[in-house]
Amino acid sequence: MKHKPDDRSDNVERIQHNINHTIRNMELGKEMIEKTDNPDTREALKEKNERRRDALNGMRTEIRDEELDRERGYDS
Repeated sequence: MKHKPDDRSDNVERIQHNINHTIRNMELGKEMIEKTDNPDTREALKEKNERRRDALNGMRTEIRDEELDRERGYDS
């Protein structure tokens, strides 16, 4: 059985989509923090947004790497 070749042609767009989605979720989390009276919920949402912030940093690094690889033709 032959394996499909690695197709990285849409990685930059896929990562950008994930970045946009994560940013939107952070915005929704901030809205919920403002609306909730429950301190436990507020703290959990703040922690979740911090993890999202960390993930965004990783995705931004990954998208830069993918853009460079795309410019180099993925083979270099």
